[in-house]
Amino acid sequence: MTLHRQSPAPGGRTGLADRVDALTGARLRPAVRWGLGHALPQTVIRRAGRQGDLHGRLFEASSRGELPALLTSFDELRAAGPLYRGRYAWATVDHAVVKEVLTSNDFRAGVDVGGRGGPVSRLHAWGAETAPLGPLTPPSLLVTEPPDHTRYRKLVTRVFTVRAVNELRERTEQLADELLDALLYDAGDEPVDLVERYCALLPVTVIAEILGVPVEERHQVLDYGTAAAPSLDLGLPWREFRAVESALHDFDAWLDRHIAQVRREPGDNLLSRMVTARGDDGRGLDAAELKSTAGLVLAAGFETTVNLLGNGIGLLREHPDQLALLRERPELWGNAVDEVLRLDPPVLLTGRTCVQDTRVAGVPVPRGAVVTTALAGANRDPDVFADPHRFDVARENAADHVSFSAGRHYCLGAALARMEGEIGLRRLFERFPHLELAPGATRRSTRILRGFERLPALLGLGASATG
Repeated sequence: MTLHRQSPAPGGRTGLADRVDALTGARLRPAVRWGLGHALPQTVIRRAGRQGDLHGRLFEASSRGELPALLTSFDELRAAGPLYRGRYAWATVDHAVVKEVLTSNDFRAGVDVGGRGGPVSRLHAWGAETAPLGPLTPPSLLVTEPPDHTRYRKLVTRVFTVRAVNELRERTEQLADELLDALLYDAGDEPVDLVERYCALLPVTVIAEILGVPVEERHQVLDYGTAAAPSLDLGLPWREFRAVESALHDFDAWLDRHIAQVRREPGDNLLSRMVTARGDDGRGLDAAELKSTAGLVLAAGFETTVNLLGNGIGLLREHPDQLALLRERPELWGNAVDEVLRLDPPVLLTGRTCVQDTRVAGVPVPRGAVVTTALAGANRDPDVFADPHRFDVARENAADHVSFSAGRHYCLGAALARMEGEIGLRRLFERFPHLELAPGATRRSTRILRGFERLPALLGLGASATG
């Protein structure tokens, strides 16, 4: 038997060697992504927290999601000054400093791993080569900067203007009523999970219609979004990390099919317009940009609003006096949504990386420094909000919260979320005025996104019938 040697590939490598490298990379790259993006940061930050580092304590408090622990962490950071320098990152709960960092051109979105150009950074870049598209991978709007960010945003922003959102109001009211009709039809003596049956379905249906998602595929999209939500977090366990990446790969494949269908049969929806949209320079979105932007708009269009609705229901049932005030003064519902966003925001914190030596609040901040801006902490700044821990639907400056971020990364769907929150909460309590929460409510395990995973409730139909 004669053994034939394979011809060397370019650079002197054999095809077999390339296949071995590809197989090795397929196994190693996910481990590198997890190790550098989750295991290592979690280990060192938690250790720092146990040794008294206030940024580490904030990290740990956000992982548990317990409000008392979060409030304690916010108080500690506030007492330490407007900008706290931790062992591995800076942190702030100061309203003015949060806005300064989020709006400054000296900072960019996202967090560098290992510093740009260093060996750890190069290893991280190698591992990222096979990463699925996600909310924190370029060309996502969340982590790109001008001029690309400006171009992407301009091509999709028109559908989210206040005028465009007002045109969706009637349809959103209709959808809310249909979902509440279904709740009423299925109601019995047992509690219903408002997250599953209402809070999740209203925003996913609205954003799915905006993007032309077929009705029969909306539950599938909701499942993808729920499974991929932890992709925003730091410190995921290995199994959860792999499950999240698997969900992102599935979502990526679904987006390929959906975009291809829209190209074949365009309709009157945002995605159809994004496919054909061209900027002033005649450029549109390429395949990766289109898929990343559409995926982010779709997922962000309901994930945070699910939390807004659930958190709002929880606050209003905990404060019946405020719910009574809304019944007396229904014109306050819009302001009440901002107060919910202020006191229990859907997004707890976000991070920025310093791109050049600068000063913040008079403090020198070096290039490469990471700053954690605790949005939920800034929303309780006593220098901005009187009696900041009090839930007050009539608060005059409730809209001064930073729950939608600030600057060029201000939430694209803020007007849509406010509208859905107002309609969703008002319609629910109008239809079921005697609704009561039942035991068994659980918070999501995510660190960045804060909301309810389950929110059981009794609709109070018997009380309603007897007056």
